[in-house]
Amino acid sequence: MSYTQLNMIERCTLAGLHAAGWGDQEIGEYLGRSRTTIWRERKRNRAPHDGHYRAERAQERAVARRRRSRRNGRIGAGQWRRVEGLLRGEPWSPEQIAGYFRETGELKISHERIYQHVWRDRERGGRLWEHLRGARKQRRKRYGRKDSRAGKRAIGERPAEVEERSGVGHWEIDTVHGSGKACVVTVVERRSGYVLIGKLAACTVGQTNGRTQFLMARHRGKFLTITGDNGTEFHGYGELEKGSEVKFYFATPHHAWERGTNENTNGLIRQYLPKWQSMEDLPQKKCDAIAKKLNKRPRKRHAYKTPNECFHRN
Repeated sequence: MSYTQLNMIERCTLAGLHAAGWGDQEIGEYLGRSRTTIWRERKRNRAPHDGHYRAERAQERAVARRRRSRRNGRIGAGQWRRVEGLLRGEPWSPEQIAGYFRETGELKISHERIYQHVWRDRERGGRLWEHLRGARKQRRKRYGRKDSRAGKRAIGERPAEVEERSGVGHWEIDTVHGSGKACVVTVVERRSGYVLIGKLAACTVGQTNGRTQFLMARHRGKFLTITGDNGTEFHGYGELEKGSEVKFYFATPHHAWERGTNENTNGLIRQYLPKWQSMEDLPQKKCDAIAKKLNKRPRKRHAYKTPNECFHRN
């Protein structure tokens, strides 16, 4: 098996889990990487002055090494236009583009280098970044408006058992979008990886709360906490807490690794609901079918038991 370096998302996850006390073996299983890969990453990219591993610094060090490497030849303007055309037109992710070029022999380029190109384009005022997965959620942020989440609980206030995944009942929540207004809300249990998926006609507070309450009702007594991001669709979290035992927590802005379970599960859901596909006609029955398939998929971190088994045995 060939070795590939970690990307920025994996480095952020590694840093967060390592700071939480996870070992290299545990982190490797969580990321689908070998223990040696995690050990090598921490050793090569740790800060020289204090030995700590920081994701952004690690990314900078790795990128600098690649720039110095003779294996990274120059990519011409015409080749970049080809990459940009696939980002805009298909639209493909940087991973898909790099993989396609690798298989066809058209161009030798890594997905990390494509990401670097996109971010440089953004710094110059370009809009390539809008075609990346997750860009829609970033654009939904509305600055200058009153924040209705006053008094919200920060992720650092969660009970220790949430961080340690020592019991079932602690969930992460997010929304996954397609090409139109319709989307889905995903709720994933942290210990087992058990997922619930609900159809939303639009990404509004009312739609999100209504569908989330519908999903929660299926497993009464198994919702103790929910951790979400800072999207406006979760501003009505107080309604979810009313009449239930659940307490809602908010992750730190731009710290996706704090909800790594949800981020990884959303990646699996994309196999069934690609970002270019409209979800307008997606029925709840199809959402349930996708969740059922994912919950019956064996997971390496559970010694190849399924999320369904791990969730219901508790």
